[in-house]
Amino acid sequence: MDMRLSTNAPPLAAASDLPSRNRRKLSWKLASAVLFAAAALAFTWWLLQGPTITVARVVRGAAAEIVYATGSVEPETWSRSTPLVRGRIIERCRCEGKAVKRGDILARLDDKEALATLNDLNAQEEFQRREFDRQSQLLSRGVATSQAFQKSESDLARVRAQIAAQAQRLEYYKLVAPMDGTVLKEDGEVGDMVEPGTILYRIGLEKPLWVVADVNEEDIPRVKVGQKALLRTDAFAGQVLPGAVKQITPAGDPVSKTFRVRIGLPDDTPLRVGMSVEANIVSREKPDVVLVPANAVVNNNLFAVEDGHARLRKVEIGIRGTGFVEILQGVSEGEWVASPATANIKNGFRVRTAPVETKAP
Repeated sequence: MDMRLSTNAPPLAAASDLPSRNRRKLSWKLASAVLFAAAALAFTWWLLQGPTITVARVVRGAAAEIVYATGSVEPETWSRSTPLVRGRIIERCRCEGKAVKRGDILARLDDKEALATLNDLNAQEEFQRREFDRQSQLLSRGVATSQAFQKSESDLARVRAQIAAQAQRLEYYKLVAPMDGTVLKEDGEVGDMVEPGTILYRIGLEKPLWVVADVNEEDIPRVKVGQKALLRTDAFAGQVLPGAVKQITPAGDPVSKTFRVRIGLPDDTPLRVGMSVEANIVSREKPDVVLVPANAVVNNNLFAVEDGHARLRKVEIGIRGTGFVEILQGVSEGEWVASPATANIKNGFRVRTAPVETKAP
């Protein structure tokens, strides 16, 4: 029997290759263990450092208590011109932006029917006058009775009163300027049918102006005449325009639960009639006080950062503004506080800080 080995069988690995492979496997295991340990160490270090929070420095500045209101710009002196009767516009002055005098005709309505009625009444008056003259002559000759004479006299007086009323009614078909001023706005076109009370003209003085604003009833006790107001409008984005409270309506609106406040504007204001305005009325103001951002205080508490740890402090609040809060007691100028005070901050925990710039108002 042929006992030779087949030449197709794979060669056996050399004995010297086995230790080399084991060494490589061991090296990979050691490297993986080192990396895992390094990652665990880094994660542990990160946990020990605590979460990152934004902090703001406690500063000094002016504190202001604000009452918010919205309104629109109106002339202090102005008037609306409306028709008193229903009619079709047949003429208008096209005088928007122009100066007018009191009594100037602004527009006319079609008065043909009213004029025809007046002509008919004039004809009746002529007939009644002749009848009255005839009854007078007959009475003087003793032919007519006093009752007939009195009736003719009464009929003549009645038609004359109707003529006077109709003549006055004809004036209603004219829209006249109620005051000296500038035509601020003109509405309606020739041919339009308008109803009584439709505002066709707004006439007023271009200066002075004021803002007519609505203030919520819960805020109105804090608003006083003479308080300054800071005004903003989309037409002048980024600008804060000055004003001052000039009038407060004694009676509020029980439906909207607001009071009307008029804020006077300086003569050089860039605001124009009809612009919508947001107003911040300064109801109380104190200079040179300790301030922290408003979002740093929650339920009269804040977190001060001391030696890398968050410390919960009870503070006494003064004026609470829209951006900053006055602190009467609890923190000092120059300290750092969490801003905003978020739910992941715990008292005594180590934290990492990311300062943000704080500008005193």
